[in-house]
Amino acid sequence: MTLRRNQLAALGAAIERVARLDLPADTALSAFSREHAEIGSHDRALVSDGAFAYLRRKASLEALAQTTDPRLLAYAVAVREFGHSVREIEPAINAADARWLAGFKGRLHDPLAPAVAADVPDWLWHRLGDAFDEATRAALTRAWQLPAPLDLRVNVMKATRDEARVALIAGGLRVSETPYAPNGLRVDGRPSLARHPWLVDGRIEVQDEGSQLIGLLVAPRRSDMVVDFCAGAGGKTLLLGAMMRSQGRLYAFDTIAKRLQRLTPRLARSGLSNVHPQVIAHERDIKVKRLGGKIDRVLVDAPCTGFGTLRRNPDLKWRQTPNDLTELTAKQARILDAASTLVKPGGRLVYATCSVLPEENDAIVDGFLRTHDAFVECDVAAVLAEARAPLDTGTRLRLLPHVHRCDGFFAAVLERKNSR
Repeated sequence: MTLRRNQLAALGAAIERVARLDLPADTALSAFSREHAEIGSHDRALVSDGAFAYLRRKASLEALAQTTDPRLLAYAVAVREFGHSVREIEPAINAADARWLAGFKGRLHDPLAPAVAADVPDWLWHRLGDAFDEATRAALTRAWQLPAPLDLRVNVMKATRDEARVALIAGGLRVSETPYAPNGLRVDGRPSLARHPWLVDGRIEVQDEGSQLIGLLVAPRRSDMVVDFCAGAGGKTLLLGAMMRSQGRLYAFDTIAKRLQRLTPRLARSGLSNVHPQVIAHERDIKVKRLGGKIDRVLVDAPCTGFGTLRRNPDLKWRQTPNDLTELTAKQARILDAASTLVKPGGRLVYATCSVLPEENDAIVDGFLRTHDAFVECDVAAVLAEARAPLDTGTRLRLLPHVHRCDGFFAAVLERKNSR
């Protein structure tokens, strides 16, 4: 299919916008779409896919293109990432650009420095080398160069997985069951489901399978008091509420009101009545202290680099710095310490991140256990087995996209000893 001049121009403008790295990529592209209402829905999808492809492959594209000109990078994305031939693009560009594009295509197999070929910054490449063997680092960074699949969670308050799968297939989608999460579905391709009736009325939610597995580790019971300590937009909150069958009491804490505001419409369509969103000023807020020692289950989905999600959030690898990592690890330790004060004797504390870096994961949990002898670690594999999830990554949950086909996640399950 020949690309039109206006499509390439729009893609170049979108690349220029996301390349500033001053906003999350999805936020920047939403603003771009509002500012360019003349771009049709089909072209918007092409522009969005192209801008994200640029962010996933930014280092190697710019090295091979030998430029950061967004207009030329749009041509490079079309050829290398979308598979268009130079001939298909030539009618939409001038003669000089066509010669440049032919030169770019001739350089596609030129050798690149390892971090550039892997499309990660040097500092992250070396961090990954410290954390993983060479084969794992190579496979992980290759996985990050590709888009993530579309995973859904069926809201068990409103439907079963079988009902959802049959209905979605009948609607023309290619759908399969997620291999580990018992209420997950995976959709082939990249269809737009924003207006799908099952999403609109809350029978399904978009949620990565790895995120769904975190809920199995929390394993809330119907009568429990539960806290989602870093709830954000509430994806895991909604999962926990459905697991509780809208019984008990579920607090959704976050320090940023706008994040919790995004939970409001999702909560309205979920059918849940046991969720109580609460904005807190910090991890030692009085709202936290009032619940000290009273909570059965606490989830700390800690703020992190998000490097486990680089297939869907590729801008993070270019926006995060080693200093950010240092600040985040200090914050993670503080939050876990504060959240632990909520847990009643015999209660459960789950620490989770969507990162693959040991500094944010094992180091935080190990440090916590060294200074909190009231807590013991549980075997994640045993907890998953009890939930009938066919997955064993060892004592702690370690999900990697090239192995498990979901986002990269880490989790540890901790329990407060019963008082004597």
